[in-house]
Amino acid sequence: MKRIVIGFVSFFLLLSCSEEQVQPEVSFYYWKTIFQLNNNEKTILEANKVSKIYVRYFDVSLKDKEAIPLLPVVFKEKKIRYDIVPVIYIKNEVMLEEAVNLENMARNIYTFIAQMNDKNGIRCHEIQIDCDWTLKSKDRYLKFIEDFKKISTKKLSATIRLHQVKYYQKTGIPNVDKGVLMFYNMGSIAPDNLNSIYDRNIAQSYIRSLHKFPLQLDIALPIYSWGIHIRNHKVIKVVGKLDHAELEKDTHFKKTDGMHFTVVESVIRGGNYYKKGDVVKIECITKKDLKTMAEDLKEHLAGQPEDIIFYDLDSFNLKAYNDDEQFFKKVAGWF
Repeated sequence: MKRIVIGFVSFFLLLSCSEEQVQPEVSFYYWKTIFQLNNNEKTILEANKVSKIYVRYFDVSLKDKEAIPLLPVVFKEKKIRYDIVPVIYIKNEVMLEEAVNLENMARNIYTFIAQMNDKNGIRCHEIQIDCDWTLKSKDRYLKFIEDFKKISTKKLSATIRLHQVKYYQKTGIPNVDKGVLMFYNMGSIAPDNLNSIYDRNIAQSYIRSLHKFPLQLDIALPIYSWGIHIRNHKVIKVVGKLDHAELEKDTHFKKTDGMHFTVVESVIRGGNYYKKGDVVKIECITKKDLKTMAEDLKEHLAGQPEDIIFYDLDSFNLKAYNDDEQFFKKVAGWF
């Protein structure tokens, strides 16, 4: 009898260990208009055993009260050995325009995706819709999702913002197979000391509602940085692909605190004119930030995510992780 009991205990211990070893898959968003992976990007994908990439296929914008596709991605990669998930970004203005026939738009989007896949020899199993819908556009957005599901034979996912989690009873929940929580762009871009990409205090006020959200969620985490160009205490523009290291090696800029650089000599840099006295606020994400995000989300999520998707796959964003190529697997393991 003791042997039987010991056997059962051993079995359940093994089962428990095997369950603990299961962790979310690492994925990336690819947000460039030309799909061509460089060696650095391929190395990171290989090191983190990435099999799936979420690729922005095209945007849908409004022109003369019609929904039109913009900037479709061009595939220059000869052999694509990754599962590709087409991501379609639809501007909210499209959903607000009553003249747009939602069923026709759904059909046109699905047809265009199929044409792009056929042209590039891509087989996809999932399509993702990215739209920051509002209370005013809620009904039309939810109807569009229903129309798209009638046409598509693919798994359907949708991006979910933090406010759509906290107030889901008002904003509605799209009828999709899963959602992807966009855990970034939390604050306003402003000439202050806050990080608009990620602020833990802001995040905490939303994620306490996660356990009640009735939709399976994957998680999208930021790895990008940018600069906020400020003049006379007003934001001039957001400059992409800018970080501390870039400005620290430029003598036209002087670091004044943890986030800010002052222009000490006027200069044109990257096509942007920086006037003496201007300020550049660097907003970025650290490894410590990512660990905190994972720990906080794990505490409040109703279930474990299937995918942890990093935004976005680009050598500039990856350079902070080249000394620890498997770091993204570590982040996924924290969930």
